[in-house]
Amino acid sequence: MGSGGGTEGVGADLDSHDWSATRAWVEKGLSEAERIESVERLRGGWTSEMRRLDLCGPGGRRSLVLRSFVKPFFVRHAEGLLTREATVLRMLGDTDVPAAGLLAVDATAQYCDHPSLLMTLLPGTVRLGDRGADDRADLLARQLVRIHQLPVTARQRPRTYQAWTSPERVTLPAGSERPEIWQRAVDVIRREPPACQGCFLHRDFHPGNVLFTGTGDDLRISGVVDWVETSWGPADLDVAHCSTALALLHGIPAGMNFADRYVAAGGTLADDGPAHLYWRLLDALGFAPDAEKVAVPWRELGRVDLTPSVLAQRLEGYIGSLLGRYA
Repeated sequence: MGSGGGTEGVGADLDSHDWSATRAWVEKGLSEAERIESVERLRGGWTSEMRRLDLCGPGGRRSLVLRSFVKPFFVRHAEGLLTREATVLRMLGDTDVPAAGLLAVDATAQYCDHPSLLMTLLPGTVRLGDRGADDRADLLARQLVRIHQLPVTARQRPRTYQAWTSPERVTLPAGSERPEIWQRAVDVIRREPPACQGCFLHRDFHPGNVLFTGTGDDLRISGVVDWVETSWGPADLDVAHCSTALALLHGIPAGMNFADRYVAAGGTLADDGPAHLYWRLLDALGFAPDAEKVAVPWRELGRVDLTPSVLAQRLEGYIGSLLGRYA
């Protein structure tokens, strides 16, 4: 996740036994006179550990970002995830999408203590507060349209999207007073995936993976991060993922309105309501029963109001609103 989500000092973290090989790998790629001056752990990540490396040398100071997979599940999948992100970052270097520059990758931990990727530091911060959320949502919609409209050759086309849940895998909330809502939603995704026009997807596009600078009229997106899940599939799926996150962060109307913002920005979604509903629910049900998985990094970034009960209520209300509008 993002490189601007907040920091905490970790002192000589890269000098510890568990990171000595990683530090040596990083330093091998630096100029002879450069050295790592300090290390800061970046908060807000869930799948990986992110660190800002502050360097100093004759040419001045600069900062890099190190992503490392340490959780066993992600270590097992690191080769595919990090290789994909490295490929995407190389491709995005020739576009106007504000992505980090790739510096090095060790996807199989051949040299590092853990599978790792080194990249440039993007400016800006993750902003998850309710204040200014509407203005940020408009910018998110415009940025997502530009991502979806990237010209991609057959050789550059990423893997086909993977669904993150299925009817059999949905965990229903035990204490819901509206179990029929959940059952209807699960029944919607029992169908075969609708036919769709594929495009280039970020696949994990949400406010926690976007950096902003400025305020008011100067508010800008300065970076889009976390490209490990990049895929090929329907634009509706990226819109669905961002919509669910907005509903959980800022309330149900914020999630319901994002698709309209996306279309107003020039994006194209499924004409068929049931088809669009399929993609929206396929994403939302992946957060069941209470979205606690995403709440942990969000609370680390200051949203302590997002308790399990608040998120569970918002998720259930959002799913009900989707069924009311599109079913």
